[in-house]
Amino acid sequence: MTIEEKINGEIKTAMLAKNAARLEALRAVKSALLLLKTSAEGLSEDSANKAMMKEVKKRKETAEIYKTQNRADLAEVETFQAAVIEEFLPKAMSEEEVTEELKKIIEQVGAKTPADMGKVMGTASKALAGKADGKMISDLVKKLLAGG
Repeated sequence: MTIEEKINGEIKTAMLAKNAARLEALRAVKSALLLLKTSAEGLSEDSANKAMMKEVKKRKETAEIYKTQNRADLAEVETFQAAVIEEFLPKAMSEEEVTEELKKIIEQVGAKTPADMGKVMGTASKALAGKADGKMISDLVKKLLAGG
């Protein structure tokens, strides 16, 4: 079953259950997938995961903005939608797992100092795409290259 079929099935279930909040999040995912389908990149499992990660990231950032503006009601909606979308993403790697992978990549590219961060990030971003958040990867690379 493709990701698109899963989303369509979940939309039907949410409609039957009259779950408007979940339906709104699922429709946003469907919209992102339809845009991807008509783009030059096309719809693949990998591109769908990237698009959904982008949607989750947008919602989390928006929720943080709402929290700083004391709009917990709106932040809650964004957080809920992010959680619904995350259900369709592969399980993210833990910080420890990412650190282990980054140590291998650092050794592989021969990075020694923080000046080598670009080399590491290029390889790490490709290797861990869809498995870990880019910000977490960046923070861990900085820490590892600084000798931490």
